[in-house]
Amino acid sequence: MTDIIKSIILGIVEGITEFLPISSTGHLIIANQFVTFEESFTNMFDVVIQLGAILSVIYYFRKEIIPKSLNIAENKRIFDIWFRAVAGVVPALILGAAFGSYLEEKLFNPVVVSTMLIIGGLVLIFIDRKDRPSRFHDVASMDYKTVLLIGLIQCMAMIPGTSRSAATIIGAMLLGADRKTAAEFSFFLAIPTMIAASGYSLLKHHASLNSHDLLVLGVGFVVSFIVALLVIAFLMNFIRKHTFQSFGYYRIVLGVVILAWIFLW
Repeated sequence: MTDIIKSIILGIVEGITEFLPISSTGHLIIANQFVTFEESFTNMFDVVIQLGAILSVIYYFRKEIIPKSLNIAENKRIFDIWFRAVAGVVPALILGAAFGSYLEEKLFNPVVVSTMLIIGGLVLIFIDRKDRPSRFHDVASMDYKTVLLIGLIQCMAMIPGTSRSAATIIGAMLLGADRKTAAEFSFFLAIPTMIAASGYSLLKHHASLNSHDLLVLGVGFVVSFIVALLVIAFLMNFIRKHTFQSFGYYRIVLGVVILAWIFLW
């Protein structure tokens, strides 16, 4: 299998799973059991192609997060969103710097991924079944205490298989956001979180990259952007009529299948 084909496959996996509450890192770890590069490049590739997915968020929500006029009230709303996204990433930056390398070394394996897929699926189903009043109906109205707490809950996603998207959605809904606002904040919070992670990985490994590596990264980047853009449009339409419970059931089934594969075959 050529590196370009591998890049396309992994870009598709990343694009599909990054913003659904099913764990992109978990799916990439599983995919890497069958489709992989040299180990150090694989770790960087899995992080860097997330930039393509992030660019799709910026493009899809460009009207909500990019100022285009001199309308003071509208620009204030946009900057309020950005301030909250940046504030929400602070816990992940602190805990990621302290424990990220250790967790990557000890926990990035299919057994942990499958276990967390099942646990996260059960939690997602339980939370989404509870009928609770919503205090927040748009991201700009969320207070900073709530934002920081959601950011802290997001840190659970440092354990592979948890899902950054699932953690932030569950955290936001528990703290009073409706489904649409929880999903949107998960998207917005991903921007500084994943840019920081991808930027760190590039700075750490850029000196060892050659022209072939850059081509492989570029292909994965473009594929993840296109696929993620389609997935964002799907999810925002899906949650208007459905709950997140179907993703919870998917997580449980996938986790059980992986555990059965590991221990029975």
